[in-house]
Amino acid sequence: MADLSINLAGIPSPNPFWLASAPPTNSGYQVQRAFEAGWGGAVWKTLGEPIINVTSRFAGLHFGGQRVLGFNNIELITDKPLEVNLKEMDETKKRFPKHTLIASLMVEHKQEAWHEIVKKVEAIGVDGLELNFGCPHGMAERGMGSAVGQHPDLIRQQVEWVKEVAQTPVIVKLTPNITDIRFTARAAAQGGADAISMINTINSLMGVDLDKWLPIPHVDGKGAHGGYCGPAVKPIALNMVAECARDPLVGIPISGIGGISNWRDAVEFLLMGATGVQVCTAAMHHGFRIVEDMIDGLNNYLDQRGIASVMDLVGKAVPTYSDWGHLNLNYKVVARINDETCIHCNKCHIACEDTSHQCIDRVTDVTTGKERLVVREEDCVGCNLCSIVCPVEGTIEMVEIPTNQPPLTWNQRQAALAAGGSSSSDTA
Repeated sequence: MADLSINLAGIPSPNPFWLASAPPTNSGYQVQRAFEAGWGGAVWKTLGEPIINVTSRFAGLHFGGQRVLGFNNIELITDKPLEVNLKEMDETKKRFPKHTLIASLMVEHKQEAWHEIVKKVEAIGVDGLELNFGCPHGMAERGMGSAVGQHPDLIRQQVEWVKEVAQTPVIVKLTPNITDIRFTARAAAQGGADAISMINTINSLMGVDLDKWLPIPHVDGKGAHGGYCGPAVKPIALNMVAECARDPLVGIPISGIGGISNWRDAVEFLLMGATGVQVCTAAMHHGFRIVEDMIDGLNNYLDQRGIASVMDLVGKAVPTYSDWGHLNLNYKVVARINDETCIHCNKCHIACEDTSHQCIDRVTDVTTGKERLVVREEDCVGCNLCSIVCPVEGTIEMVEIPTNQPPLTWNQRQAALAAGGSSSSDTA
C-alpha cells in the first residue's frame, strides 16, 4: 500500500484530502465527524468578526439528469464569536492530534487586526493559517475577501503583516475573479506566503425564477451575486493551478480547490502541481464518507502503477502544459468510427455537418444495403467533436496519422519567417 501522507509547505497530513473552509467545517462536531470518516485535514470556516447571514443561501445547477453539477452560495464567514470557534478548534485538535487543522482568517485591512487574530488562533495549536482573499460576495463589499484578492499590492502587504507574527505556515487563498491569477500568486509569494490555495468561488448568478421573476436564490424578493463552485468549475480551477505551478515567479506549493469530486479529480490536480486538495461541494452533496472511496481509489491507482508515495505524483504533468505557440502544427489525428459498436444515432454526422468540417458521410453498403458512417480522413481536422457527442464510449477513436514532417510550432514558424526563411507549416 502506498504512502498517502503529504507535506504542504511544512504542514504534514495523513492524506491529501482536506475539507475546504466552508459550511462543512463550521463546528467542532462537523470537523471531528469528518476526521472520523478519514479526511486528512480541514480548513475551519473562516474566522473574523462574526456576521449575520441571510436565508435562503444556496442554489444548485442540475443538468442532463445530474444533480448539483454546479453550486452557488451567498453565505458569509463564521457567524459565531471567535472565542466559541477557538474553544471548538482546541477540543478538535486535542482529540485528533495527527490530523491537520488549518485556521482560515479574514479581518479588516489593519496590521494590528491581523496580528491579534493570528496570535489568538496559533495559541490553540493549529497547524497552519489560510488567509481568505477569495470570498466574492458580502465580505468583498466590506473591503475584505476578493476585494483584497484582486489587488496584488494589498495581498503582499497583508501577507507581510501576518508573517511578522505567524509561527506556523501561511497559505494564501486566491480568488479566480481576476484576469490572470499568476499576478496575485506572485504577490503572495513576494509577501512571504508559504503556500497558496486556489480557487475560491467564481462570481455568479445561478438563475432566474421564470414564474416569480426573481433571482435564484432570493431573499425577500431580492437577490445578489454569489460564489460558484462544484464539478462545473473544475476545468477553470485546474488551469489556474497549472499556470501557477509552471510559473517560476510563484515557486511555492499549492493546495488545489475547485470541483474535486472523486479520487480521479484529485490525481489530476496533483499531477498539475497541487500538493494536496480541498473539497467542499462533493461533501455537501454526498456526505463526509465519500473520502473512503477517495482514499481507496488513490491507493489502488498508486499500487497499480508501482508508485510508493502520493508525493511522487505532484507536478509530474506540469512540463506537458504549455502555451498554444509551442504546440506542434504538423501533428495530425483523425476520427475513425467502429461499425460494430456504432448505434447509428447520427449525432456525429449532424454535429460535423452543421458545426464542424463536413467530413462524415452517410454511405450505403452495397453488400448489406445498410447505412454506414464513414470519415473522409483527408478532410478531417481532428477536432474531436464527433467523439465528444457520440453516446457510445470508444466507438469513435481519434487516431494519429503520420505527416512525414518534422515537428514545427507556431513560434518556430514565425521566427523562421522573420528570418527570411520558409516554413513547412505553410502547407500544413
